[in-house]
Amino acid sequence: MNNYLLSAGVFFVLGTSAAFAHITLEAQEAAVGSTYKAVLRVPHGCEGKATTAVRVQIPEGVISVKPMPKAGWTLQVKNGRYEKSYQLHGQEVSSGVKEVNWSGGSLPDEFYDEFVFRGTLAADLPAGQTLYFPVVQECDGAAECWIEIPAAGQDEDALEYPAPGLKLAPKL
Repeated sequence: MNNYLLSAGVFFVLGTSAAFAHITLEAQEAAVGSTYKAVLRVPHGCEGKATTAVRVQIPEGVISVKPMPKAGWTLQVKNGRYEKSYQLHGQEVSSGVKEVNWSGGSLPDEFYDEFVFRGTLAADLPAGQTLYFPVVQECDGAAECWIEIPAAGQDEDALEYPAPGLKLAPKL
């Protein structure tokens, strides 16, 4: 009987770990018009290889992005124009960070780490919807592209490589 329970417990742990094996956001809900600290959780490498780069695309409506440097990694940002102008602290903002890239480090497959940036969720984003942050995770000669965004009505759990999502709550 004890062997059966041990086997069932091992199956449960291994079976559920695959479902949570993708890159996710630590806080998966935030209010529009607020400052949001995005913590990208990287639970593994690619096919057993160490992660050497993490690149995240910033969705429209996330403005004034500032990434957190990470010891041992090179931090780069790509700036560009927003699709429209936004108001931030009484100023009009029409461009900013569109992509953040941490590279040159090494996160072995058997370890977990986090990559952090903060930004402001524009006040006119639609509460109740989900924003997606497509992420490309590069490893020694391999990559995993966590970029799939569900179509309207599609179950997120059906995606093989889902992009991390942030549900937008009403303004506080």
